[in-house]
Amino acid sequence: MPLIQPFKGLRPAAGRAADIIAPPYDVLSSDEARQRVAGKPWSFLHISKPEIDLPLGTDLYSAEVYAKARENLDAMLAAGVIAQDATACYYVYRIVMGSHVQTGLVAAASCKDYDTNRIRRHELTRPDKEDDRVRQIEALNAQTGPVFLAYTNAADIDTILQKTTALTPDADATADDGIRHTLWAIRDAETIAKISTTFDAMPALYIADGHHRSAAASRVCAARKAANPAHTGDESYNYFLSVIFPDHQLKILDYNRVVTDLHGLSVEDFLARVGESYSVEPSSTPVKPSRHGEVGVYVAGKWHKLSIKPALVPEDPVARLDVSLLTTHILDPILGVADLRRDKRIDFVGGIRGLPELEKRVNSGEMAVAFAMYATTMSDLMAVADADQIMPPKSTWFEPKLADGMVSHVLD
Repeated sequence: MPLIQPFKGLRPAAGRAADIIAPPYDVLSSDEARQRVAGKPWSFLHISKPEIDLPLGTDLYSAEVYAKARENLDAMLAAGVIAQDATACYYVYRIVMGSHVQTGLVAAASCKDYDTNRIRRHELTRPDKEDDRVRQIEALNAQTGPVFLAYTNAADIDTILQKTTALTPDADATADDGIRHTLWAIRDAETIAKISTTFDAMPALYIADGHHRSAAASRVCAARKAANPAHTGDESYNYFLSVIFPDHQLKILDYNRVVTDLHGLSVEDFLARVGESYSVEPSSTPVKPSRHGEVGVYVAGKWHKLSIKPALVPEDPVARLDVSLLTTHILDPILGVADLRRDKRIDFVGGIRGLPELEKRVNSGEMAVAFAMYATTMSDLMAVADADQIMPPKSTWFEPKLADGMVSHVLD
């Protein structure tokens, strides 16, 4: 079974991409999605968040929600705004956000290689979120949310992607947020074979984002395999929708932390305790860390730059992460926040919101202290995945996000 293979993509008809593409299902609330679809009857949010077409208060996991997704997909097919390619293709997908450009390959990736950890993960998944994606896939008989993967050191693939983007695109649209999404289909048999062979020689791919989608695809594959006495391994359910980018193009933003209180400490006592593990330097300007080991702290209207004492940085790929060091030396022993998944006293702020958002959360009185983190790097992520370990919650924030609706993978 190959690591990746081409597939017959289900995608917007010519000139319809701008009407259809939408943010990923998990970055918008239902209310936000309802606002986004105003005047956009063909927005993919009608499929990825179909509760927006049902009465307010509808249980997001009720059977009628998944049925509505199928109904909306059928309506888009009937109207001809989306259609499936007649032959199996790879697709080149470029995203442009400001000056940042990243170009990847849309492919069907092997569930078997996910199961054996050749497609490597770095996050835990929640069963309820997996269940939701399984039910969505089964209702649509398609995977509509791509898994965001990364590959390393493949100059031949980089060259193919670059050459393809010099051609006329099959779809080109700028989303509501100003991010441009462009797609090219690769139909040439020789190029397709070259891509497949090159990826087959790779030791691993890495999940950047989409752990629940890949886990759900694996579960659907296992269930359909068990129910199919004629299973061969070639069926489309053995693969999942992915977009695979070269690791050197990916942009990981900081994922910052805010805490509601100082756990009974005064500001002075808090900073004194912090000083046992970090050097503490007051700053007259906001602190955006410039290297591993640095943290910006905003408390009582003032910024401080923290630098971890070098002897406290271990070799373990998880324990040495800046987010891990913060938990080990500040959040847990000083602020009493040990369980980042369940403790209601901590919240997380994506770096795309910037340092002013941290100041706002503290100045409002909602939070007592904010921590500006140095962004986790792709080498950090891959080291954790290669060690078959799991990152702490909220360690990475990838931007830009992939659009839903640009290409979907229909199952047998």
